[in-house]
This record gives sequence, structure tokens and C-alpha cells, in this order.
Amino acid sequence: MDERIDGAQVDTGRLSERDRAGRLPERDRPWVMRTYAGHSSASATNALFRRNLAKGQTGLSVAFDLPTQTGYDPDHELAAGEVGRVGVPVSHLGDMRTLFDGIPLAEANTSMTINATAMWLLALYVVTAEEQGAAADRLAGTTQNDIVKEYLSRGTHIFPPGPSLRLTTDTVAWTVGNVPRWNPVNICSYHLQEAGATPVQEVGFALATAVAVLDTVRDSGQVPAGRFGDVVRRISFFVNAGVRFVEEMAKMRAFAALWDEIVQTRYGVTDPMARRFRYGVQVNSLGLTEAQPENNVARIVLEMLGVTLSRDARARAVQLPAWNEALGLPRPWDQQWSLRLQQVLAYESDLLEYPDLFEGSHVVSALVEEIVSGARRELDRILDLGGAVAAVETGYLKSALVASLAKRRQRMEDGSDVVVGVNRFVETEPSPLTAAGAEAVQRVDPAVEVAAAVAVREWRAGRDAEAVAAALTRLRTEAASTANLMPATIECARVGVTTGEWAGALREVFGEYRAPTGLAGGVALGGGDEMLLRSVRERVRRTAGELGTGRLRLLVGKPGLDGHSNGAEQIAVRARDAGFEVVYQGIRLTPAQIVAAAVEEDVDLVGLSVLSGSHLAAVPAVLDGLRAAGRADLPVVVGGIVPASDVTQLRAAGVARVFTPKDFALTEIIDELVTVVREANGLDG
Repeated sequence: MDERIDGAQVDTGRLSERDRAGRLPERDRPWVMRTYAGHSSASATNALFRRNLAKGQTGLSVAFDLPTQTGYDPDHELAAGEVGRVGVPVSHLGDMRTLFDGIPLAEANTSMTINATAMWLLALYVVTAEEQGAAADRLAGTTQNDIVKEYLSRGTHIFPPGPSLRLTTDTVAWTVGNVPRWNPVNICSYHLQEAGATPVQEVGFALATAVAVLDTVRDSGQVPAGRFGDVVRRISFFVNAGVRFVEEMAKMRAFAALWDEIVQTRYGVTDPMARRFRYGVQVNSLGLTEAQPENNVARIVLEMLGVTLSRDARARAVQLPAWNEALGLPRPWDQQWSLRLQQVLAYESDLLEYPDLFEGSHVVSALVEEIVSGARRELDRILDLGGAVAAVETGYLKSALVASLAKRRQRMEDGSDVVVGVNRFVETEPSPLTAAGAEAVQRVDPAVEVAAAVAVREWRAGRDAEAVAAALTRLRTEAASTANLMPATIECARVGVTTGEWAGALREVFGEYRAPTGLAGGVALGGGDEMLLRSVRERVRRTAGELGTGRLRLLVGKPGLDGHSNGAEQIAVRARDAGFEVVYQGIRLTPAQIVAAAVEEDVDLVGLSVLSGSHLAAVPAVLDGLRAAGRADLPVVVGGIVPASDVTQLRAAGVARVFTPKDFALTEIIDELVTVVREANGLDG
């Protein structure tokens, strides 16, 4: 006899027989299945959401564009080239209405990857739900709202750590009382791993952030002591799963064990359900390769196993990247492929029919204990420094990540870490998956940005100006006090305040913040690469001597709002080790600021890092600025996710070299930078 359990057909005769062998009496429900989606406009993203839900996706995961994440409207100078590229622009309540048009929010489970502006986007969501007739206490979902890791990895922070943590605290306290099914914070170790964190660092740093949030909420007095378990119950985590899936599985068991320990001993939470470690996952996007991208499918599957195999530490929600994310923005078909990977594992395999597969394993227990011990030491070290915020402000966390990433890059360069198709087994047949060239990824029409800028100006013109002014005045006044800012923010949302206006009002009160770069975290190389590095150092010294400059000077710049600085920092560290004097001012610079720094510092070379896809707007703006400043002779190189057709355009515009993810050997890149300087100055060799 056959029955259907959670949509899967199961032979109940077999099920009964296997109960005696340890099979579960009922098949587990699958995790929430999501795809990370958003691009171009709210209307285009809404259409994508509807298609994905129709294909069996069980939750929504919203990707916002960089202006939305960093508090700018589409017509702001810093938004140039960034609107709708890495996510959907949401500038006001009208955009949020369009984004969820026809999607009943009372029935949805929505994850929003948003941090510095999390309170604002949640307010827009709540008001949109009210307009649909959905009460706030019926809403289920998550705002990431982990600002600490933004200072360390993604760079979408706006305000200093203190005010930023206050916004998080206010959001947590308000949701506990008003939106009890919402996860107001998603402590995010995902980007820590991408920034270089080892499993021990990922667990230790993330738990230090969780402690900082919980301590601040507790000490704010906004939540009665008797309800603190409700706060803990709504804290979730968002993690990264790399291709070393056995280690990743052990990492998740270690995470769960330490979280239970901390919540019980530090906060006195006795309810086992409140202490459960609840997490969602996206597998490692930066581990996907541009070379032989078909290999990424195998990587994605292995990484998914790391967070699903262990029932006792299984993810509550999973979203998978697409095979071509190293090439550009995935198409709907690519996202469908990733969704089908989850569905095959959940519904075709027998994974969900068994209890934990690793209970009692001596190997797994030892690996888990190793990670637990190391992470506990790391957490204690951070707490001794004064907590996660203090460890950000002193630069300890950032320097540790830069150092770890440098070691990881070194292992890749010397071949001790094998990446198939990149540093080993590079011979390949032409891939039919990429035969379409630029058509293999989604392209964002530049007209989208123009339309968004026009639309936001029309929105401002159509509002009740007095109501907007009053709401913003209230927001500024309460920001200068100790009041919870969520009610004032919701009022701003209702009257039509824009994302840029909300963030701008808080910038006036809180100020802005430039995080430490962590470049002191560079490590010395050894082995064969040290020989090449000595050769490059000699070329740097000789070139500086021939130019009579004392030292070659490299400006590393990140134009626009792209905050993924890992690559730029690794280039800066290696160039410094090779003898360059490196000028690196961090992230989020306008082209004019980069040009001014290049002229003022009298550099020999400008290196621009752009990973958001805005290179065709940002790079020409820098080139034009250098020409206007009388420095058309200054060579410019570019690094980032740049399709082959765009490489041709950049070279034609005057860029000396373009480096893409396939160029992984850092010392060889630095050697090529010396060649660029020599060519620009008419020097041989």
C-alpha cells in the first residue's frame, strides 16, 4: 500500500519493516526551500517570486540592491550603476506594495537579506501587510539585521556600531511584542566564511555577535525579564556551507551545542524549545568558479548535504545559488535548477526517513569537540576584549579574517587546496552551458536605473509634504532620545518617506562609520611562491629606482556601493608584501574621491575592484575623472566579476588590464601590475 507523506510517495509496508531497523515512524517534513531572488524592479521581482512559488518553492528570500541596503534612493550619486543589479530596489511603500502584489503576506514566510536598513524594510513590510488585511501577529519571516558582520565582510553598514546595535535592539524588542512569529535578527556567519573565517572562527565570531545582541536587548530594559526566553526563541542564524561537507556538518552540530550552552548558562533560559539552534543556509557562492562552471553543480549538492545530513543539526531553511553565479546574475531557469536539487534530495531520496545518522560516531564526536573547544576559546577572547563591538572597533576581528583568508589563498595558490578546473584538472571541453555567451546570465537593462530615478522623484512629488516632514522630524527627535524607533519608522513608512530620507535623517543624528580595513592581517608566504615573490620584489625595487620615486605606489579603490572587499584587501596585502606602498581607503567611494586620492597621493597605478556588476558605469567615470584632472597617463586596472564582452569594452575605454575570478594567483597578478607600470612609463621588460 502506498501513501503520500509531505508530497512524497512512500511504501508503508517498507516503512513498517524498517521501523525495527531505526527508521522514523513518520517521514520528517522538508526544510523551507527558497531561492535568493531580486533584480531590476519590484514588478520584475514580483513576477519572479510568483513563478518560483508555482514551481514548489516554499518560502521567499528577497535580495535587495545595494542602494536599498545602504540607505540611498536610486537618484543619489552613489547609486549610479548599482540600481537593480544585485537585488531589487525598494525606495518606498509603493515599491513594497508592488514587490508583494498578489502574494498574501499572512500566509508567506519571507526572509529579507537586509541589515543597516532592516528596521526600515520591516516597517514597509508590516504596513504593506496591514493594507492587505494581515495583522502583524500573523506575519512570519526573518530580517537578517546582523550589522556586526557588515563591518567585517559585506560592508553595507551605515552608522557606527553603537547606534547600529540600538536599531537592532529596538527591532528585536518591538517584534517580540508585536510580531511574535518574526525572526528580527538572523546572526549571519555566512559572510564571515567568505571573508576567510575557519569553522572555529565562524562559530566563535557569530556567537560573539549573538551575545552582543542579547546582552544589549537584556540591558535595554525594553523586554521584561520573564519574557527574555521569547527573545532567545526568535534569534535565528544564517550560515555558510562549504564543500568540505563532513567538516561543515560537524560545524553545525558544534554551533547547536554551544548555543544551547550559552543560552542556558548566560541567560538562564530553561525551555529546551527556546534554546533550539534555528538556522537557515545558503551554500558557498564565492566558492563557485568561473572556470568549468558545470562543476559548480556538484559543489552545490555536496554543500547542501553538509546542512541536511545531520537530523539533529539540520537547517530549517535552505537556499542554493545557481551554477552560473560566478559568471553573473542567474536566470529564472538557473534558479529553477537549484530549487530542483533541493526537491530531489527532500522528496526522492530517503534522507528524511531516518533519525540522526551520526549519533554515536566517534569520528564525528571528536571533530565536533575540536570545533567546540576552539570556538569557545575564540568567544572567550572576544569577550575579554569587551565583546564583538569592541573587537570590531579595535580591528581584531577584521585582521583575523584577512589573515585567515590570506592563508586560504596561499593554500590554493600552492596547490595544497585543490579546486578542480582552476588549479588542477584545467583541461576541458567547451561547455554547452556557456556557449550562449552573454545570454548565459541575466542582464539588467541600464534603463532600469533611469526609470527608478524618475519614479522616486514622482513619488516624492505626489506625497503629503507636511506629513513627511513631521514624520522625519519625529524620527530625528526620537533618535536623539532613548525611545524605541520602530513606531516612528512605521509612521515614516505610512506617509511615504523614502529609503534615502529615512537613512539620511538617522545619518544626521548618528553619523556614518568607516570600518577598519584589517590590512595588518597579511601573512608571510613560504615555499615556491616565496621565490616568485622575491623576483617581484626585485622588479618593484628596480622599477621605482628607474622612475626615481623611491617606492611604487598603488591605489586600491572600490567605487560605488559594493562592499565585498575581500579581493581588494588580498591584493593590497600581497602588493604591500611585494614592496608597493599601498593606498587603500576602504569601501564605498565615489569616482571623484578615487580620482582625488590618486592625484593627491601621486600614485603610479590605480586598481579598481567591482563585484556588483556596475563596472561599465563606475570604471569609465574614474577614467573620465583622471583625464579631467590631467592624469590620463595614469594606468588603471580592474578586478571583479566581468563577462568577456565587458572586458573588451573596458579595454577599449582605456583600462590596462582586467582580472576576473579565474586569475587566482595573487603574486602573478602583482607581477603583472609591475609590467603595467613599466609599460605606462615606457620602460622595457
